[in-house]
Amino acid sequence: MQSDNETIYDVIIIGSGPIGLACAIASKQKGLNYLILEKGCLVNSLYHYPVNMTFFSTSERLEIGSVPFVSNNVKPTRNEALEYYRRVAVSASLKIQLFEEVLSVSRITEKLFELKTVKNNYQSRNVIVATGFYGLPFLLNIPGEGLPKVTHYYNDPHFYAFQKVMVVGANNSAVDAALETWRKGAEVTMVIREDQVGERVKYWVRPDIINRISEGSIKAYFNSTLIAIKESEVDISTPEGMVTIPNDRVIAATGYQPDLHFLDAIGIELSPDIARKPEYNEDTHESNVAGVYLAGVICGGMDTHSLFIENSRIHAEKIVEHIAANL
Repeated sequence: MQSDNETIYDVIIIGSGPIGLACAIASKQKGLNYLILEKGCLVNSLYHYPVNMTFFSTSERLEIGSVPFVSNNVKPTRNEALEYYRRVAVSASLKIQLFEEVLSVSRITEKLFELKTVKNNYQSRNVIVATGFYGLPFLLNIPGEGLPKVTHYYNDPHFYAFQKVMVVGANNSAVDAALETWRKGAEVTMVIREDQVGERVKYWVRPDIINRISEGSIKAYFNSTLIAIKESEVDISTPEGMVTIPNDRVIAATGYQPDLHFLDAIGIELSPDIARKPEYNEDTHESNVAGVYLAGVICGGMDTHSLFIENSRIHAEKIVEHIAANL
């Protein structure tokens, strides 16, 4: 689908995650001329989740647009979620431009914005930023992090079969990677900065990883940090001193962060504290930049554990109601 560069949209939505789709559905229901711009594939963040991931939430809490989400079990899998959100996009006939990253958003008149992407320029009266937080991993900032054997996005465990795998981290992504690769025959070692496995790890998974560590099936260095990655080994700083072990692959499951630089470039103010929460009206979700709205996890700034699909779906209705009332 090619965009019409002469079109002036009522609203352009940046991001085709579940909340971006919800914003599009609400816009369509209000008769607004809208468009979604997405830098990757549909629900790009969910696509990059591990292939065997199971959601913490039940399927009905992930529903948007009154489209039923039926899963085989109470808690849906990544693949079921991808299928569901594809069905949502198709059933609602949503207008989406995929693989078209937005490079800049700038005001060209008092009530009109220009969005420049890698392919086109667009004009819109309003902009909704629904970009989530999965696009930028927290880097280790250590020697060797750029080696091909290092990844911040764990995907399929089969790839790691019969290899020496280092997993950095102690929360859900790290624990899933450690358990799944170990079950495919990898020799797994975990490096954990704290003295225990993360307390936010899914309650049906946490006992599993604790037991595997206790029995010695998975080696874990607690209160430790990875300080260097080499072609065939890694260096670990532990309470007992430096440890160097053989290594084939490193999965750095160190978490992700929202693209706050993008918000700052638009002119959205961020709190000076560690949370870096963007400024917006809680009732309308309009930011301090009139006509620019925030939806979903991006509203929490660096506090990425406070907002989820379940408690962000309502953002779409608030935003679109305000946009429609002011056109």
